[in-house]
Amino acid sequence: MKIEGQVRIPSGCAIAAVISKEGNRMSGEMITNAMKPMHDRSNGLGGGFAGYGIYPEYKDFYALHMFFNERATRKSCEAFLKERFEIVQSEIIPTRKIPAITNEPIIWRYFVSPLKSVLASMQLDEKEFVAQTVMKINTEMPGAYVFSSGKNMGAFKAVGFPEDVGVFYRLEEYEGYSWTAHGRYPTNTPGWWGGAHPFTLLDYSIVHNGEISSYDANRRFIEMFGYKCTLQTDTEVIAYIMDYLLRRQKLSLEEAASVIAAPFWSTIAGKTDLVDQKKHSYLRTVFPSLLITGPFSIVLGFDGGLMALNDRLKLRSMVVGEKDDKVFIASEEAAIRTMEPHAENIWSPAGGEPVIIKVKEGAF
Repeated sequence: MKIEGQVRIPSGCAIAAVISKEGNRMSGEMITNAMKPMHDRSNGLGGGFAGYGIYPEYKDFYALHMFFNERATRKSCEAFLKERFEIVQSEIIPTRKIPAITNEPIIWRYFVSPLKSVLASMQLDEKEFVAQTVMKINTEMPGAYVFSSGKNMGAFKAVGFPEDVGVFYRLEEYEGYSWTAHGRYPTNTPGWWGGAHPFTLLDYSIVHNGEISSYDANRRFIEMFGYKCTLQTDTEVIAYIMDYLLRRQKLSLEEAASVIAAPFWSTIAGKTDLVDQKKHSYLRTVFPSLLITGPFSIVLGFDGGLMALNDRLKLRSMVVGEKDDKVFIASEEAAIRTMEPHAENIWSPAGGEPVIIKVKEGAF
């Protein structure tokens, strides 16, 4: 048995992301290769990616990526979906058999549009209806999991090292204007297909390096509003928090960052801008249970952009680089150099400082 000091866990987990501000589409091979120099940050129990702009031919439909444990489960779930959606395409997600990825479930995707008659009867808007459907499947249908549900985007994840997961899902065949990636080193939760990152809901996706010590408080609060944490990993709650703050509460990205990585009360008290001071006091007072404590670096993917954020003490590494119209984010500079050897303006964001990059309006 190895003793203290003989085991190297380099801050556990690896994250990476790239976005083109001009909306230019990039092959998924780039983000797959970015994970190779961070191999030792993972232990083979989870890897995954999210790509935005990858389904232009179905951009007006929700892309449901799903895991099923058996064919009968898929059939019953499909019957349920037909009661709620028009299914315009149903197909297995293409994969490549490789020795490094084994015991895969049935991996399927549906491109769907909510039935207007059902929306009217339930008196819900499209996004809330899709979100509730995802929660219903993931909590009430054993053996069926929706792991991606946005428009013109998709998550791809598995048990394995991320560079192998990218090859398994044939990501070189996809092109997107934005990509995020994760290599997992689980510390207190199991390694299984649904527990790999990214965690998504609608267009939001989260990759996370760290550990959420406030998980129970965060989970209890968010589950009061219909969200259900079922995927056995603390990171799942961050995706639901961001959906709640951004979609339901209509907060800006900067305001949402100030909720989950809130400034210390002493920092707020010392602000000279009284309007800014009042805003931060309000956010801390209204959403105290959504403060995420513990070490973390996250990348939030959303329709048309990315946001990177460290915990307020910056207990996890994260670097940002640029080149031409592209912005790169990763746990280590080596990953950025793999994507773009001539990357410029390499810098490390401060704790609690959101880095927000948006694609030029109308670019994709």
